[in-house]
Amino acid sequence: MIANTPKPPYYSVIFTSTLNENHLGYDDTAYRVEELAQNQEGFLGIESARSEIGISVSYWKDLDSIRKWKAQTEHRVAQEKGKSIWYDQFKLRIAKVERDYSQNMDE
Repeated sequence: MIANTPKPPYYSVIFTSTLNENHLGYDDTAYRVEELAQNQEGFLGIESARSEIGISVSYWKDLDSIRKWKAQTEHRVAQEKGKSIWYDQFKLRIAKVERDYSQNMDE
């Protein structure tokens, strides 16, 4: 589902990753992390897809909200598991969204 974000400016956190073969428990943790993010102050939405490369883009009100999310206790535990158990590689990017537009084909 495409996130329904507010009028810019806001921020995006773009997380890309590849999993190794030992990803037992990954799906449950990913679901829990998304659930936690949705309850975090400043969270605006998320879009995710996974095939050979996983891409999750979360949207945030401001940089302070992103900092607080990064420090959230359960999220920190999941980050460490990702680094030590699940990911072959990952990259995180933070960007300011200055413009967005859309087309809704259902309208």
